[in-house]
Amino acid sequence: MTLANILVHLDSKPRTAARMALSLRIAERVGARLTGLFAEKGDPQAGTVESARAAFAAAAAPLKDRAQFIALNRGGDHEIIHRLTAIARTFDLVVLGQTEDGVPVPAKLPDEVITESGRPVLVVPYVGTYDDVGRRPLFAWHNARGAARAVSDALPLLTGGCDALVIEVVGKSYPRYEFSDLLIANLAEHKVKARYEHSVVDEISVTDALLSAISDHSADLMAIGAFDSGVHALFGHGAGTRAVLAHMTAPVLFSH
Repeated sequence: MTLANILVHLDSKPRTAARMALSLRIAERVGARLTGLFAEKGDPQAGTVESARAAFAAAAAPLKDRAQFIALNRGGDHEIIHRLTAIARTFDLVVLGQTEDGVPVPAKLPDEVITESGRPVLVVPYVGTYDDVGRRPLFAWHNARGAARAVSDALPLLTGGCDALVIEVVGKSYPRYEFSDLLIANLAEHKVKARYEHSVVDEISVTDALLSAISDHSADLMAIGAFDSGVHALFGHGAGTRAVLAHMTAPVLFSH
């Protein structure tokens, strides 16, 4: 499995620099091509677009001919979401920013790209600095297709010698995943050292339990299945995904 073509969303606000820096680091490490896609709401302003183009060119200079810039025609929420999602389908990985107040980007952009692009989406929090991901990954596991996809999608982002945690957070009525040993064995075949943890929650939410696990593991990446439509009461129908999107404290890779 290779990661050869990365798309990062750019806008005119300061947090773009953090997304760009992380995307560049990943592209350099895995030898991927990086495309910066500028898109935000409002009337087109050539000066804003050209400033973004110049900033991208300067930041991505180490990639030489493996970097390109695309300026998406600006417009309303629907147009931006529709066109960005269509473009995202042609890449191996999409990097977006967490929804932030006061930024001219559709609030539902992460939700729509995650559910409709068919690609893994790495969402970067709107606070904090992230030099890289994949040294201390955390896999939010449950017995559903999204979680299985997330494990596979995260593998190209992991660094050699990483220390991984697979955590299954469930309510009191849910049993431990009976094939956890096979999951850990599969990761070992990919040279990923991982341990499995079964966590039963009662008085706190699944999101709080995962955020606590991120802190306890000092995780620099969480991989999670998104918007599963199954019957799992804790993650089904998008409630858990939206909670993680709202409260993430580390970069999160969403797979759908």
